[in-house]
Amino acid sequence: MRIHHLNCGTMAFGLVDHCLLIETRTELVLVDTGFGLGCVREPGKMVGPSRFTLGAKLRETETAIYQVRKLGYDPRDVRHIILTHLDLDHSGGLADFPEATIHVHGPEFRAATATPTLSERLRYRAQQWEHGPKWMVNEVDGGQDWFGFTAVRDLPGLPPEILAVPLAGHTRGHAGVAVDTGRGWLLHAGDAFMTESTIDPEQPNTPFLVQVFEQGAIVRDAYRENQRRLRELKRLHGHQISIVNSHDAAVFARWTGR
Repeated sequence: MRIHHLNCGTMAFGLVDHCLLIETRTELVLVDTGFGLGCVREPGKMVGPSRFTLGAKLRETETAIYQVRKLGYDPRDVRHIILTHLDLDHSGGLADFPEATIHVHGPEFRAATATPTLSERLRYRAQQWEHGPKWMVNEVDGGQDWFGFTAVRDLPGLPPEILAVPLAGHTRGHAGVAVDTGRGWLLHAGDAFMTESTIDPEQPNTPFLVQVFEQGAIVRDAYRENQRRLRELKRLHGHQISIVNSHDAAVFARWTGR
């Protein structure tokens, strides 16, 4: 499988919105969407006041659909979207791919669509899915072991080389996405950590401003525990697994040369 790394939203402090476009044998799969065309054209509705907090630039050239076309593909070939979570900077482009099946972890779907808490109302933007996407909700029950993590493997329509790996903490149903590239695994850990130094297995370090931001984690104990587990994963299996995340610009630059 071929993987393209896309920045689907530049934000304050040089943060990026690192999404993946995966070419399978028959179709395209997106991991997260970043900000979409609706966010650019109707920011008040689709992003709301959080766009000022995030410092979102909202450029059409950074939307996933624009970049899919620029790569020479038909956006209708994006048949599946796997969400690490439903925060507004990760699901803003869902409406740009109305025919795609949207895979989301069960606890996340319920947190965003049932009765979110006050803090969750600030991070979820229901207008981003008011078009009525085709949800495919996966649960952790029955998942198999993946390097010590319980993995959700029953993602209908997707090849077995693509797995959802529950990484709760940042949100109640946050999940990473692991892809067997044929040359090793790539784990997109979403917002399980904000800066790569946090999961350094030898000298972990989280800058103070990042620590302040991480106070927004919905389940803090689980968040810290999964960061510890990711450090251990990197220490024991770093030769087999590469780990990226959503917002570290240095990680994105290393994979794209930009």
